[in-house]
Amino acid sequence: MNTAKRTIDNVLSDLNPRQKEVIMGRFGLLENQEPQTLAAIGNKYGLTRERIRQIEASSLKALKEKITGNSECQNMLGKGKKYLQTTGGIAREDNLLTHLASTADGLTRNHLSFLLEATGAFHSYNEDKDFWPFYFGDKEKLSQANKFTSQLVKFLKTQKTAILDGNYSNLVKEFVDSAKINEAHAKNYLSVSKKIHTNPFGDTGLSEWPEIKPQNIRDRIYLVLKKTGKPLHFETITQEINRVNFDNRPALAPTVHNELIKDSRFVLVGRGIYGLSEAGYKPGTVQEVIKRILKENGPLNTKEISLAIEKERILKPNTILVNLQNRKVFERLNDGAYRIRQD
Repeated sequence: MNTAKRTIDNVLSDLNPRQKEVIMGRFGLLENQEPQTLAAIGNKYGLTRERIRQIEASSLKALKEKITGNSECQNMLGKGKKYLQTTGGIAREDNLLTHLASTADGLTRNHLSFLLEATGAFHSYNEDKDFWPFYFGDKEKLSQANKFTSQLVKFLKTQKTAILDGNYSNLVKEFVDSAKINEAHAKNYLSVSKKIHTNPFGDTGLSEWPEIKPQNIRDRIYLVLKKTGKPLHFETITQEINRVNFDNRPALAPTVHNELIKDSRFVLVGRGIYGLSEAGYKPGTVQEVIKRILKENGPLNTKEISLAIEKERILKPNTILVNLQNRKVFERLNDGAYRIRQD
């Protein structure tokens, strides 16, 4: 197998030293080198940005013919074109480079960027806020992919509940079928978009949804409690956030506790233990909870009160009994049941 470095060195061999240095600097062709700006290279050689741009342009023009006549370069570019044809005209950068690795050992995005800039064989798209870096065959394919993704995102926004219930794959398949697009092509279109995300729990949906891509500690707390399905101590929540490892930034227990206190989505159900309000847990002191239960159900005995409280609080039986002994708030009837004091 040929190496990408040897192929590139061969292509650059006819350039004069200054041209070679500019091209290698601009495209980051030296090992462990990032592409440099016109200004950075100009400062290095005491030349203006415009002069460096002129050297780059003339060098690429001279190289185009040599690259066209180089069988190894053409093999790489030809294989890249064929791959794009099979993927619907678009492929994530990492996928295409992996595919081309069988043609040229050590091939990097910088090598391919240089060859594409010189030949225009196909095109590259740099990473931005909406897309991962990818390659595409032509503007028509790019437009088709963008149109499909935009329409799908618009559709998914109307299906949030169903998607969060685990129906993402089925809904996407239905949409792809209705759009009459090749399923594998659709998958590639979506793979380059940052609008679709899969969280550490394996749920896929729109990146803008906190249940899919939590943006802050409160969202992560919510997702952990949602996935666990039961109340947790704030220290356990912290440990679970760090175990899941959302973004390599460790959560701290005091920070988690503060956020639990401030957010109405979370309800204190025991000493340091919090549950989700959407799961039926309601805020209030133990006394307030007992009063609400008695108001909703009428007089209840101790066992009945305890069973009702268990649905929304984690308390020791003695704590319930102590609160029921408050004669200013509750009164015990002859049959042993309790009610809210009437007088």
